[in-house]
Parts: sequence; C-alpha cells; structure tokens
Amino acid sequence: MDQEHIAGVAGGGGDGADRRRFLALASGVATVAGIGAVSGCAGGDGGAELQGGKRPGGSGAPSGKPSAGGPRGFDVKAENARPGNADWPVTKAGAPRAIEGFADRVSVLPGESFGLYVSTTAPRFTVSAYRMGWYGGARARLVWRSEALPGTPQPEHTVDSGTRMVRTRWARTATVETKDWPEGCYLLRLDAQGGEGQRFVPVTVRSAATAGRTVVVNAVATWQAYNRWGGYGSYDGPSGGYASRSLSVTFDRPYDYDDGAGLFLVYEAPLIALAERLGIPLAYATTTDVAREKRLLEGAAAVLSLGHDEYWSPEQRAHVTAARDAGTNLAVLGANCCYRRIRLEASDLGPDRTVVCYKSSYAQDPAVKRGHPATVDFRSAPGADPESSLLGVIYDGYPVDAPYVVTHPGHWLFEGTGAKAGDRFEHLVGVEYDKVNTGFPTPRPIEILAHSPVVCDGRPSHQDTAYYTTAGGAGVFATGTMRWVEALDATGDGRDGSNHGLDARSGALTTRVTENLLRVFAAGPAGRTHPAQDNVKAVYGGS
Repeated sequence: MDQEHIAGVAGGGGDGADRRRFLALASGVATVAGIGAVSGCAGGDGGAELQGGKRPGGSGAPSGKPSAGGPRGFDVKAENARPGNADWPVTKAGAPRAIEGFADRVSVLPGESFGLYVSTTAPRFTVSAYRMGWYGGARARLVWRSEALPGTPQPEHTVDSGTRMVRTRWARTATVETKDWPEGCYLLRLDAQGGEGQRFVPVTVRSAATAGRTVVVNAVATWQAYNRWGGYGSYDGPSGGYASRSLSVTFDRPYDYDDGAGLFLVYEAPLIALAERLGIPLAYATTTDVAREKRLLEGAAAVLSLGHDEYWSPEQRAHVTAARDAGTNLAVLGANCCYRRIRLEASDLGPDRTVVCYKSSYAQDPAVKRGHPATVDFRSAPGADPESSLLGVIYDGYPVDAPYVVTHPGHWLFEGTGAKAGDRFEHLVGVEYDKVNTGFPTPRPIEILAHSPVVCDGRPSHQDTAYYTTAGGAGVFATGTMRWVEALDATGDGRDGSNHGLDARSGALTTRVTENLLRVFAAGPAGRTHPAQDNVKAVYGGS
C-alpha cells in the first residue's frame, strides 16, 4: 500500500521495501513446508526444437470417462491416479546465476508450444516438466524431460530510464512442445550439468473452456509485481526505496525467489493439491487469460482466487463480476485481493507480458492522458471502485499475526470441523487481512463466519471471514486472511516456525472448510442451495 494512501485504508501500513521484504520472507519460510502432504484425508526464433524427449510413464491424456467438466473436460481423478514423482523440488539451487530462465508465454493450450529462455554457467542442462497436483501425496508428476541441451550465459539485463522496468534481450534457448501434456499448473525444472544449480520456470497449460468446472486462476500478475529479478520490482529498486520502484514490470525475466517459482508454491500449490485429491472437476487459467478472454468463464461452476491475488486489470474484474452475476461461485482464498488496478501491455516477446501499475504516480503515466484508467488502487480516485463490491470484504491492512476466532460455528462451511464459538487458531490471521466494512459498497445478505480481533500498526480492528449470495444464485466466500492456503499444509505443532507457526489444528480446520466449500461450489450456484443469512448487525452492532 502506498504511503500516500494510508488514510484511505483504515489500518494502512507502509508500502515499498518493508512490505515486499516481509512477503518475500513469508514465502521463503513457507516453501520448505509446502512440500509435504495436505493435512487431512511464440515469440522469437532460434533455439532447439523440443518435440520429443522422454515421456515418463507414457504419454497422452489420462484415460477414463470425461469429468463433470463436459465432454472434453479431462478427468482429474484419473490423472491423479497416475504415479507421482516426489523428487520434483529444487534441492540444489546453486549460485544466484548458476541457472535460471523464463517462458515467453505464461499459459498455452494443450499441444501449443512456447519459447524457453535459459541462462546458465553450466555447459549443458536438462528441462523436466512437472504437472503439479496430488498424486498420492507426491504433489507432482513428471510429464516430460528433455535431452541434455547446450548451456550458455545470456547478456546482462538493462533498465528502462522512464519506468525502471528491467529488460532482457536473451536469445531463445529452445522451443517446447506440449503435445500430450494434460491441462494443469506446471513447473519446469532446469537442472544444470553436474548439480551446479536448479531453478523452476512456471507455465500453465490452460483450459479452452470452463463450463461446469471449477477454475483455478494462477495470480501471475501478482507474482510478477513481487518479482525483483534485476534489482527492481513494483515495490522498490536497488536502493530499497519506494520511489525507485518499477512502474512497469515484465514477464520477460526469471523470478528472483530461490527456487524460481514465484509465489506459486506458497499461495497456490497446496490448494491445487487438495482440489485434485478431492477429484473436483477443474479448469486452469491465469489472470491474463481471464482478462483477455471475455467468454472464458461462461458456465463455470466456480472461480478460485488463491492465496495472494492483489493485481487485477479492469478487464479481469469485469469478466469475473459478469461470471458471478450469471451464477458462477467465487472463492477468495486469501486477502488483499483485487486491490491494485493494472494495465497489461505487450513486451518484446508478445502481448500481455508487461504489468503496468503506477500507483500513486499515476499522473506520470502517458496512457492516462490518452483515456486509459489510472493504475491506482481500485478504491482510490480517479475512478474509485472499491473491491468490496465484488469480494464482500475489503483489505484493511498489514502486517498482523493474530489468532483466527470462529464466530458462526453452525454455518455449513464449518460442518465436520468440530469448531465452537470463540475457538481460536493461533497465527491463522496474517500477514494481510480483510474485513466487512459497510462504509464501502458491500453486497447483502452477507454472513460473517469468523471475526478475529487484530492490532495493525497500533490500531485495533477485526479480520472477517465472510460469505454472501446474489440474486443470480452465486455464492461468494472470502477467507479474509492471506495464510489460508498456506495453512492447508500445516501438519506439525508449529514450534519449528514453519508455516508461520501454524499447527495441525489450523491445518485440519482450513482443510475441512475448504473441502466443504469446493464440493458445494462445484455443484452449481451455491446461493440457491445455501443462501446467506445476514448477520452484520449482530456482529458489528451497526446496520
């Protein structure tokens, strides 16, 4: 959050380097624990052409009947019945520039190709494509592996003088074909020869249609905003100051986190593993796909916004809102969602590969003078449109670390949890949180399920988990805490500090609530079978 806008968000909290480092640290701590089982039950030319390679366990789409996703929807259960590969994680990252890379498309349809750009100090390397899911707890399946490829260091990056955007002008290393790759979320692991280093490159094999399915949406714009590869991200530059931040960031660069996976492993992979374990009919997309394709969400049973999904374009918001109004359920399994308004522009490698977000410096944006919406927070002028009108909750601040307090244990979402009114789950509220605040546009009826006291930067407030329903039949659920997806992997006593101290009790609660949610939302418009009963007055004592 911008320093200039502290007054605009009750509870504020600074932006810039402190916030970015806080969230980066949160990601780094949680990634190690994220490997365990879920708690409970074309641009450019050149490079090698990678059409074959090794296909472990055979090739082709999973056999069996189509899922409830429609005649061409692939069968999640059959896919996850295949043997997994538990050796997928990066275990030897190596030196910072030992090996790293990026793809020139964030998503492709099954069978399409993408360009892979790799820089390495090793003479040779391999690429292994892992589809992320459940797979009996292994959490990934090796779908394809390349032969050894020649490695070379790529040129140094440059920085745009106007926007401070990091640019790479790397040569394409290889073209990767996705023939017979099932839909889903993939991590490509780059392995330098001789064990000198490993890094991931994330790619989504997206679904062409989503009718009847629950749509997992990878929050790639947010991953990129927090990416500081080359010394610059959307929060700060090499000096660590907010004023030195990038006004635009591009997908034409690797991710700077130790494993190269961006924010995927902490904020998204645990939920994907759970949904696939349950056999929920799923479709897969990224935020850029939802923004670009007006009809992508038509007929979808539900849309899932995962653990940290902050940066949205107006087109993405309009398309998700239209889906909700047509009866598609929406689950927001994080906090600080739909907070920043962005613009997607082309990069040197293709369309929609630049994320523009000037924030408080929007007056410097030449596109605003040409009539484009200002890339400020959605709730801020000009063109204020608070996120609460879609989500039901609104971002209230950071950082916090507080117990999660159950308020409405009789709600269907808490069925089977054994939770009682007043039960507390330590550390489950953090690092950012949302609340119901009727001072902003708030859909009604809305139910508050958890109402947790917090103190944010010295200011008392509350975190809320909420559920509302619409006239069109949609149900909309928001956890109100950014640790929800991370908590799905909490299986220990929390004393080792992993997962921010979350324990197995929190893991069991979030897992069961999420199971209840996914099953009901997958069945169709939840508002018709599970209408919300407004309780804002009973909780807050207001209107």
